Amino acid sequence: MPKRKPIPDPTLPRICMYVRVLESHQEANISSAAIAEAAGVNAAQVRKDLSFFGQFGQPGVGYDVGELQVALKRMLGLDRERNVIIVGAGALGSALIGYPGFEGRGFRIVGIFDSNPAKVGHRLRGYPVLPIDELPEQLAALSAQLGVIAVPQAAAQSVADTLVEAGMTAILNFAPVSLRVPDSVALRNVDLTQHLECLAYYLED
Repeated sequence: MPKRKPIPDPTLPRICMYVRVLESHQEANISSAAIAEAAGVNAAQVRKDLSFFGQFGQPGVGYDVGELQVALKRMLGLDRERNVIIVGAGALGSALIGYPGFEGRGFRIVGIFDSNPAKVGHRLRGYPVLPIDELPEQLAALSAQLGVIAVPQAAAQSVADTLVEAGMTAILNFAPVSLRVPDSVALRNVDLTQHLECLAYYLED
């Protein structure tokens, strides 16, 4: 399979948003202005983002919704199922496992790991909790491509190191800490507390 064209980091979230817009659009065609309004950007930005990947749309007609949706999903690698493992069998890990949106987007949870002997061997929402020591050998067996870190801050770097050493190249981190990973590893951080702190700024005293 040919290697997908790299997408600049600032562009990537917008492309993901455009896919959501196209999925909810009911008509056969859509204009850049309509995409922009739904995505919260301007039409020039939409046209610039899409032109990065080639020629889409026709003047006066707009974009073919189905065609553009297929093309963008292919560029994002969303045209196939992705296997996901979660490290951390606590409250957050349990909530993530129970989130129904993953399956609908092509992300299939295939394993959950933890270092707590009291949790290992038990089942969490139907999944057996595996010991993190077995992660390197289980990774290949599970064909996992994405790793999610849902452990306390103090353990997050150690878990990241274990994932990297096991060959994981894409990590989503929910721990409120900056992780150190090689440049070859794609890392995204979701700090829920930080988002709440930012929202607090907009609250009136």
